[in-house]
Amino acid sequence: MNIPAIMPTYGRMNVKFVRGAGVWLWDDEGRRYLDALSGIAVCGLGHAHPRLAAALCAQASVLWHTSNLYRVEWQERLAETLIGRSALDAVFFANSGAEANEAAIKIARLAGHRAGVERPVIIVMDGSFHGRTLGALSATGNAKVQQGFGPLLEGFVRVPYGDAAAVARVVAENPAVVAVMVEPIQGEGGVVVPAADYLPELRALCDRHGLLLMLDEVQTGMGRTGHWFACQGMGVRPDVMTLAKGLGNGFPIGACLAAGAAAAVLQPGSHGSTFGGNPLAACVAQTVCEVIEEQQLTARAATLGVALRAGFKRELAHLPGFVEVRGRGLMLGIVLDRPCGVLVQRALEQGLLINVTAEQVLRLLPPLILSDEEAGLIVTGVSALVAAFLAETSVPAGA
Repeated sequence: MNIPAIMPTYGRMNVKFVRGAGVWLWDDEGRRYLDALSGIAVCGLGHAHPRLAAALCAQASVLWHTSNLYRVEWQERLAETLIGRSALDAVFFANSGAEANEAAIKIARLAGHRAGVERPVIIVMDGSFHGRTLGALSATGNAKVQQGFGPLLEGFVRVPYGDAAAVARVVAENPAVVAVMVEPIQGEGGVVVPAADYLPELRALCDRHGLLLMLDEVQTGMGRTGHWFACQGMGVRPDVMTLAKGLGNGFPIGACLAAGAAAAVLQPGSHGSTFGGNPLAACVAQTVCEVIEEQQLTARAATLGVALRAGFKRELAHLPGFVEVRGRGLMLGIVLDRPCGVLVQRALEQGLLINVTAEQVLRLLPPLILSDEEAGLIVTGVSALVAAFLAETSVPAGA
């Protein structure tokens, strides 16, 4: 839908939400919708969470912004919390996932230059998505979103996702490689889960060659996959890790965490952010962390994920056209053998918010606070939509 006063950067659906509570949204006509998308993995604690609302209002009445020229109490508290959960050493605060990834890219390049590498190279993955700023876009492995924005930044070499041997070959052939940048699970790429040994192999490879392992956890972090960070469920500690989305539950904030030598690369004058980690954003994000911890929502996401996957297999496995259901925790993809973008509108008409990515993957990213009953509604509603769609369509010729 085109809105004349707003640049048409999104193909917006013709619905206007005016109120939310928990996992539910209401439009301007009073109709209720079950949100199985969470604002694209953002509202892990749902909508209008009372603890978050109270924290934001209390901080808004005290102090909004001073800039990073001065100490920010909430920022320091949040940094300590994230370090404690991740076992990394230091944090840079930004305003978005793309900005967090820009910081990671700058860390890799600056570290490379300081090590005497004239033109540092970062290995990135096919099918990846790291953001739409120019550096993050250049690292992204999706030609469609890059089209028309060339020349892109140099210094990135792409390899197939999930193929550690391909990474090793590039490292062996190119002495300018300084880092490997990868999503633990590809979100925009279709909820692609790599083999269990993939990240450990990348970690070992980076250790052998003195490279930075940089994990983009913008979508997978903050409890989404059943751990605070997806890499923890894979037994890997990165050198650099980026966060956003669920960190602020809708209040814009991003973070770039680093460990060891990587944590000391950025120095005064090498990077910054006017708004990054300001009192409002940091207060909300700290409260998000506290709620996740107190309500044990990482474990809850893991349990719900197992139940949802089992439910979808039970309802869909017998249907021609169903391929698999994959994911971890509350980051799920139902893979079909044909394009299924029409399901987004059909779900909306049924009062259910979903997403389709990589053309054939129905993506579900419900809030971590989902109840058993609400999880059942998602299984029932989505399964009925998929079954009807598969019954009336056929696989495109040549597929």
